[in-house]
Amino acid sequence: MYHIGFMRSADDTCQALARLFSHRQISDLDDLFGALKTRSRMTVFRRLSEVGYLTSYSHAGRFYTLRRVPAFDAAGLWQHQGVCFSRHGTLKETVVHLVEEAEAGRFHRDLREQLHVRVHNTLLDLVRHQQIGRELFADEYLYVSGDGARAAAQVVHRREHAGRAAQTEAGRTMPAAAPSVVIAVLLEVIHGAEVTLDAPAIAARLRDRGILIGVEEVEGIFAANGLQKKTARSRSRRSRR
Repeated sequence: MYHIGFMRSADDTCQALARLFSHRQISDLDDLFGALKTRSRMTVFRRLSEVGYLTSYSHAGRFYTLRRVPAFDAAGLWQHQGVCFSRHGTLKETVVHLVEEAEAGRFHRDLREQLHVRVHNTLLDLVRHQQIGRELFADEYLYVSGDGARAAAQVVHRREHAGRAAQTEAGRTMPAAAPSVVIAVLLEVIHGAEVTLDAPAIAARLRDRGILIGVEEVEGIFAANGLQKKTARSRSRRSRR
């Protein structure tokens, strides 16, 4: 039971809060009532304000920590036992900051993954109040700055980023075959002209010779050299005789 009207000195308050947060790092209101020996919300928040505190942007703002406790990451975010805090303040303030600072804007999925909370309604509210903007990009909304010039630059950067990513993926999907492998494939095509080898057959014959190559690589060489993909032909009635 706490004594109504009991008032701790400023030094006592600082020491009590220091002990509490050094032990728990984050606390809810009941923890704070116990540490400060009061049931007054006004007293608790006045004391927290004197030393500097943050409210969690997750868990409906139910948890608190002192400003000096979090080890924020590069984005100004900190998570402890699944509870999330931001150097920038509330969830709305944090989303605005992350969108504004992003060179190429942010997609909803990126923000949700980074913040570990649902942000759909937050984004809609921020767009509605023109604190941020959004542009349709590849069938998905890209969230951008509320400033028109900044937003336009972010969209341009996103298009450039998407183009580079597509080129990288294309290179990763179909790597260039070594010249010796290309020659080996073409020789198999020439030698197999009478029996018509398809890509799987050529890949298998080359693997038997110690040349490791996949069917997709063979088909890529066909395409690069203007060859039609070889498919097995049914034997004629004459050949079956």
